[in-house]
Formats: sequence, structure tokens, C-alpha cells
Amino acid sequence: MLNQDSVQKELKYVRLMEDLKGKILSGEIRMGDKLPSENELSSEYHISRQTVRKALSILENAGYVYAEHGRGTFCSKPAHRNRNSKNIAVVTTYLSDYIFPRVIKGIDTVLTKAGYSIILKNTKNSRSQEANCLKELLEKDIDGIIIEPSKSQIYCNHMDLYEKLEEYQIPYVFIQGCFSKMRDKPQVLMDDCKGGYMITKYLIEMGHKNIIGVFKSDDIQGQNRHKGYVLALQEADILYDPDKVIWFYTEDRKVHAYESIYHMAVNDYPMDAVVCYNDQIAVKVIQGLNDAGFKVPENVSVTGYDNSYIASNNGLKLTTIVHPQEKLGEMAAELMLDLIKCGEETGNNRKILIEPEIVIGNSTCKKTTCNDKHTSYTI
Repeated sequence: MLNQDSVQKELKYVRLMEDLKGKILSGEIRMGDKLPSENELSSEYHISRQTVRKALSILENAGYVYAEHGRGTFCSKPAHRNRNSKNIAVVTTYLSDYIFPRVIKGIDTVLTKAGYSIILKNTKNSRSQEANCLKELLEKDIDGIIIEPSKSQIYCNHMDLYEKLEEYQIPYVFIQGCFSKMRDKPQVLMDDCKGGYMITKYLIEMGHKNIIGVFKSDDIQGQNRHKGYVLALQEADILYDPDKVIWFYTEDRKVHAYESIYHMAVNDYPMDAVVCYNDQIAVKVIQGLNDAGFKVPENVSVTGYDNSYIASNNGLKLTTIVHPQEKLGEMAAELMLDLIKCGEETGNNRKILIEPEIVIGNSTCKKTTCNDKHTSYTI
């Protein structure tokens, strides 16, 4: 049984090893850089030289560093990198929720046929968790990564990890969104601006003018769908009113849209239609309207986005934008295979933009008279 001194000694070398490995993976210590001497590390971490040697030995065995007699210890690429592992990592914000199972199915269909296996990771739309996933994957034998970035509208503060992927020549493909500073990287996206424009224009053509918008603020999809909403209003000479836009974040998505719409409805805020960020939010909006005594679509038309499995519920079929979930996954996997096969010859700028398409349901109808709970509509 280990005594307390032995446990403390064990923790000290592990702490040093993990700290140095983290600096290597983050790019703070780069390939070819000389590490501090044993004496310097011993002094900095308040540990013995024997403990320092143990940590460096483990890192050397793992391929992170190499020692040169009389010169010191240097950073190297991890020796375990295998360019033909037949493993592709797939990192999404969620795995079993909403549209993601079908996206993953599309990826898996193409990669399995090509003889690859997939390593699934999810971030729960957390930036820190995305960084942790990338750090973990940098230690594995993988041939590439297909990744849906977390909170893609917010500045990426772990660019160093993506730079590390490029240093190790691990190709990556963005799906669903992309960080602003990485727009030249390979990606497969919906044309969300056009989708937001098309569905708002449809409502305007149905006679609606007091159109509320509900959008997600921390990903690029929400920002682009909002842009499309604004463009359609401007084209129709309808004044854009920021008070008619509800912004929500990942963390409050389950309550904010419902509470905001409910509050607007019970206070008789003028509205005859609601454009929603996606189908999940549309369901929350409809619940809020119903609880406030409004009927959909008789009093208020509601649209979704994604044409997900929840677009049809209790006889109500959302008017929504088609999201070719499996097809998007297949396209991302095919692009990844192309990058693996051709390498740098394909170039970075491989952007696939999927055209949106409207599916008309019974959650919207034509407005014919004034906007209140007794509005008359024609289907």
C-alpha cells in the first residue's frame, strides 16, 4: 500500500508530464524547441531531478520529446502518428439529439464503405469541451476529423489546436458552421442566409407583416438565418424592428424562446407570424403561443428550419426548410476522403454550400384580416 509521500511523488511527476504534454499539444512548445533543463524544471516545479527524469522518460517513450546527449531534450512530433490508421474522428455538438443521428449515419455510410471506422465525440456545444476533444484526438491515430464547431459565432480561442492538426497533416472538414477566421478551410454548410430569406419571404407573400424572429446568437447558423430574415423584410419595405427579434443562447434554449413568446403574446404584442431558428425552437414557440391562448396557424403562423422528425407533431406539420441530414453527412465524408487521397493538392478552399428548399406544412396560412386572436385566415 502506497504511503502519503509516495502518492505525492506520483502526483508530482504526472503533473509535470501532463503540463509539458499540454504545452506541446497547444503549440506553446513547438517541434524542435528545446525544453528547460532538468535543473530548471526541478526548480520551477519544486520537485527532484529524479522526478523530472521520470516525467521526461514517459514523454520520450510516447514520442513527444527526444533527448540528445550533451545537448538536452527537444520537442518532436508524436511518434505514434499513423497516416493509415483507417480511423476518422467525428466531433459534433450532440450525438443522439435532433438531426445529429442522421448526419452521423450519412458520414458512417460513406466511410464504412471506404473501409474506415469512425471515432465519435460530442462537445455539448461547449468550447472548452471542443478543445478537450481535439487534445485527446491529437494523441490518437486518426486520418482526419469531421467537426461541427461549438458556438461558431464566437471567436475561437483554441486556434492553436487546429494549427497542430495542420502541423501533423491531419485534414479536417467543418460541417454546419465554421469559425470566422477559418472560412478558407474545407467545409460543408447549408446556405442559411438564403434559407432565412426564403422562409421569411414566403410569410410576407402570405400577407404577414408583423413577423417575429427567434434566432440563436452564438452560432453562425443563427446569425446567417437572421441576415436572411432582415433581407426579406428590407426587400418588402417592411421596417426592421430589433424589438421583434428574440435572441437566445445555447444555455437558455429550452426556456428563453418559450418565455419570450408567451410574454409577448399575453401582452398583445403585434405579431402574425414567427420565423424560428429551427424546428426545436418552433415547437417551444408553438407551446408558448398555445399557453397564451393563441392558435397556430389560425392566429399566428410559425415556421421552423431543418425538416427534422419533430416537424410533425400531433397533426401539426411545420412549414420549414429542408435540411438534407444524411446527404450533408455523406458530402462531408466524401470531401474528407478526397482530402486524405489528394492531400494538399486539393487546397484548403473546398466549400460546399447546400441550397435550401421550403417544405410547406399546416403551421402557416394566408393572412386576410387584422392581427389578433380572432384573426380570420384562409388556408
